[in-house]
Amino acid sequence: MKNTIAERIADNLRRFPPFDLLQKEDLQQISENVKVIYLEKNSNCFKENEVRHEQFYFVKDGAVGLYKKDETTESLVDICDEGDLFGLRPLITKENYQMSARTNEESVLYGIPINIFTPIAEKDKKISNYLIASFASNTRNPIELEKGGKLFTEYKVDRNPDLFELQTASYIKNPICCSPDTPLKEAAIKMRNQRIGSIVVVSNEQIPVGIITNSDIRNKIATGDFSINTAASFIMSSPVITQPSGITIAQAQMIMVRHNIRHICITEDGTAHTKLIGMLTEHDILLSKANNPSVLIKGIRRAKSVKSLREIRLKIGILLKVYIDQNIPLSHVSKIIGELNSLIIDQTISLSVTEMPNEPPVNFAWLALGSQGRREQLIPTDQDNALVFEDVHADKYANTKAYFLELANIITKHLHAIGFEYCKADMMGSNPKWCESLSNWKNQFSNWILKPTEETILLSSIFFDFDLAYGDSKLVDALTESIYKSLEKGDLFCTYMGRDALKNPSPLGFFRQFLVEHDGKNKDTFDIKSRAMMPLIDAARLLTLSQKVKNINNTALRFENLALLEPQNAELYKSCAYSFKALLKFRTKQGIQNNDSGRYIKLSSLSKEDRLKLKRCFKPIKDIQELIKVRFQLASFL
Repeated sequence: MKNTIAERIADNLRRFPPFDLLQKEDLQQISENVKVIYLEKNSNCFKENEVRHEQFYFVKDGAVGLYKKDETTESLVDICDEGDLFGLRPLITKENYQMSARTNEESVLYGIPINIFTPIAEKDKKISNYLIASFASNTRNPIELEKGGKLFTEYKVDRNPDLFELQTASYIKNPICCSPDTPLKEAAIKMRNQRIGSIVVVSNEQIPVGIITNSDIRNKIATGDFSINTAASFIMSSPVITQPSGITIAQAQMIMVRHNIRHICITEDGTAHTKLIGMLTEHDILLSKANNPSVLIKGIRRAKSVKSLREIRLKIGILLKVYIDQNIPLSHVSKIIGELNSLIIDQTISLSVTEMPNEPPVNFAWLALGSQGRREQLIPTDQDNALVFEDVHADKYANTKAYFLELANIITKHLHAIGFEYCKADMMGSNPKWCESLSNWKNQFSNWILKPTEETILLSSIFFDFDLAYGDSKLVDALTESIYKSLEKGDLFCTYMGRDALKNPSPLGFFRQFLVEHDGKNKDTFDIKSRAMMPLIDAARLLTLSQKVKNINNTALRFENLALLEPQNAELYKSCAYSFKALLKFRTKQGIQNNDSGRYIKLSSLSKEDRLKLKRCFKPIKDIQELIKVRFQLASFL
C-alpha cells in the first residue's frame, strides 16, 4: 500500500537542493521517516546551547529566524525561507546549537532524520558540498568548521570537478629567467622586483637547466651555506621537469605529486632539450579552480595586466553563480563578492598609476558610488565613481586636475575592459565634473544640501553612497564630516530627500497585481530595481543621514543599525533589511539566468512560489514609506 503522505513530502523536497540530487529510492526512504512539524508564530524550534536534535530542518512553509545572543542583546543572523535548511550543526560537527531558531510566522517544517540522511549524503559529494556551504554560511567563527567530520572534509565548491580536471592548464608565459653564472644576489633582486617566488635558470639557447625558488634561498643562502654572490648554477634545483603547452590540470597535478615539486617548465616540445616558453606553478592550478576566494584574492594581488584581472572577474562570476545555486545567504555572498570586486578595482587603479609618466602630484582617493559604494553590485553593471585630490595652490590646480583626469581616463578604460560598463550618464571620475579637489567637493556637497533641487537630490542619492576604493582615507573622512556639518543646517534637504524616497509607491496595484512597465523595450516586465529595491535604498539612506550614522552605506546594514538605534521600530527595520537582501538575491538570480543585470523580469517566467516570495518582500516598503511620511511631515508635499 502506498504511503501517500511520504509521496507528498518527497514531491515537496525534490523541488529544492540538495534533495533534487537524490536517487528516487533514497528520497523515498528519507520521506518515509520525515517528521512533519507545525509551529505557530514566535515558536522556538531550538534554542542556543540546546542539546542537539536527531534531525535537521527543512522549511516547507513559513519563515524561521536564526538568532545569536551576545552579552546584552539577541540579533537576527538570517531568515530561512521556503526550501531553506537550518539546524545543520548536529549533522556536521556533532555539537549543540550555537544559535536559536524561532518562527517569524506560522510555519510547517520537515525534520530530516540524521541517522538515515547521513549515509545517503556521503555517497554523493555534491550533496555534501551543498550541506557544508549551507552550514558554513551560518557559522560566525570559521575555525569551528575545522571540527567537522567526514562531510566537512569532503567540501569543495567545484560545479563539475571531472570536467574541470580535463581542462588545459593555464601557465605563465615569458617567465623570469637568468643564466647559470648569474650571481644569486642579482637573481634574488629580479625575483623581488617582479614579486615572484621562483626564477628559471636557462642556457644561452633559452633551454631550462634549473630553477631557483624562495625555499632554495632560505635553505642555502640564509643559512650561510653559500655566499649571496654564488652563481645560480651552484644552488639551483636540477634537472627541471618539463611538459608541452597542452598539459591538462589533472596531468599537472599528478606530475607535481609524483615528483614532489611545485613548478613545471613548459617547453616547445615538452622535453628538456627545447626552448622554454612558459612556467606552470601549483598556484596557477589553484587559481584555475575559480572556487576559492582566498585563491582569487592572491590572484588579484599578483595580477600584472588588465587581461588577468578580467579573467579573474569572470571567475568571480562563476563563484557567485555557485553560491546562488547553493542558496547561501546573501549576507555571506555580498561580503565575499563585494570584497573581491573592491580588490579588483584597487589593483586596476594600482596598475593604472604605473602607466602614468609621473607619480601623483598629491594624495588622492578613488570613490565607488551608488551600488558599488554600497557593496550591493554582485553582477557587474555600469561604473559610478569619482576622484577627489588634495587641495593645492591656485597656480597648480589646473595641472594637478589635468594629471588626475588623465589617470581617471586610464582607470575607467581599464574597468570597462574588465567588465564594468561605462556609465551612460557619465558619472565617472573621467568626467571633469566628478574629478575635483577636496575643497571643491565640499562646496559642491554643501550646495546640494543647502540649496536642494530635484537634480541635486538625484545626484545626492548617487554620490552620498560613496566608499573608498583606493587612496587616502583621510580625504574620504573629510568629505563625510563636511556632509554632516552641512546637514545641521539642511532641514529642507531632508524634506526633499524624503519626498524623493516616496516617489515609488508599493510595487503592487489595487488588486495586488504586479505593476509592470507599460511601454518601451521593457514593456510588460517588472522593474525590480526602481519599483522594489530603490524605495528601500532611498529610505535607508534618508533615515541614516537624519540619524547622523557614519560609515555605513550598505542598505541592509543601514536598516540593521537603525533597528539598534530605534528599538520601537526594530521589527520594521529588520523586515526591511531582510526584504532588501531577498530582493537583491532574486535580482542576482535573474541576472545570472538571463545573462543581464536582472533588473527587468518577465513575470511569465516566474513560478507561483517565486511570485509569492516577491510579494512577501513588498510589505515593508509601504510601512517604511508611512514612517517617512510622518517623521518628515511630507503629507503636504504629496
